[in-house]
Amino acid sequence: MSNGSNRTIDPHCTGETPFAMDIILQLDIFGIILYSILTFMAAVSLLVFIEECVFIYKKVPANKKSVIIWVNGAAPVISTMSCVGLWIPKAIMFTDMTSACYFSIVVFKFLIMMLEEIGGDEAFLKRTGKHKLRISTGPCCCCCPCLPHVAITRRSLFLLKLGSFQFAILKIVFTILSIVLWTNKNFDLRNMEITGAAIWINPFVGILTIIALWPVAIMFMHLRTALLTLKIIPKYAMYQLVLILSQLQSAIINILALNGTIACSPPFSSADRGYMLSQQLLILEMFIIKLVTRLLYRRQYEPLPTEEQDDNENTKMVPLPDSA
Repeated sequence: MSNGSNRTIDPHCTGETPFAMDIILQLDIFGIILYSILTFMAAVSLLVFIEECVFIYKKVPANKKSVIIWVNGAAPVISTMSCVGLWIPKAIMFTDMTSACYFSIVVFKFLIMMLEEIGGDEAFLKRTGKHKLRISTGPCCCCCPCLPHVAITRRSLFLLKLGSFQFAILKIVFTILSIVLWTNKNFDLRNMEITGAAIWINPFVGILTIIALWPVAIMFMHLRTALLTLKIIPKYAMYQLVLILSQLQSAIINILALNGTIACSPPFSSADRGYMLSQQLLILEMFIIKLVTRLLYRRQYEPLPTEEQDDNENTKMVPLPDSA
């Protein structure tokens, strides 16, 4: 009698990722209903985003239109790419890379959006020039309250922008590099050996992600009271939720699948089933997030209070010491 270590393994559990037609032909009633509902959710997310873009172009000032549309597009883009990966499993690597590249741009655009909401770079420097930035915040230095506060200058503002912009550029560069290596069979997400390219590229991209999120967190902590009337806190919460679900959740599911924790279900291997589960969850989650963000962004913006009316901003801003 065979034991657990040498039990027979279904050939489908070790085979290649199935083609789209193979999945369609093997769908039962439950599968057809599930795929139809998820596709409908992805389509609705995209339609809501298009309608929101029309509203933004008509009602929002010109300097804010582009960044708000970029930030709003995170959920529908991820949902649409997940839907494509759901129907065409062999394309999941490319759809995930497309979603990740788009979100890397959203990280930078969210920082720019906060600056535009305050009035732009010049208005930000004029409004907050007498304060200092608190840099002891997540995800890098939340455990380091002893870090010195940094004066708000053009140089410090440039460094904050650069910290997020580098991720938007380097993420795309590493994605192109990954695709090039994949064509030469040197890049495989399932290959976690030390000689594989994925084991080196993915951790480095993770470090770049943390570095890029830090300036956004610093700026949010600095402006969250000033932008309270513009619902910046729930907007930031939705931005963080998209990050956690699209990056951390997917990574955890994929790691569990690669380790065999998620059971094989022909025609999907354990790894492929993990990828499919991740796509299904993302479509549902991004659909809900898109409906919430529509309520946050599709509205008439009220004028910001003047600095004199917003003195409680000092709870997160440190005034510069008087010069001797």
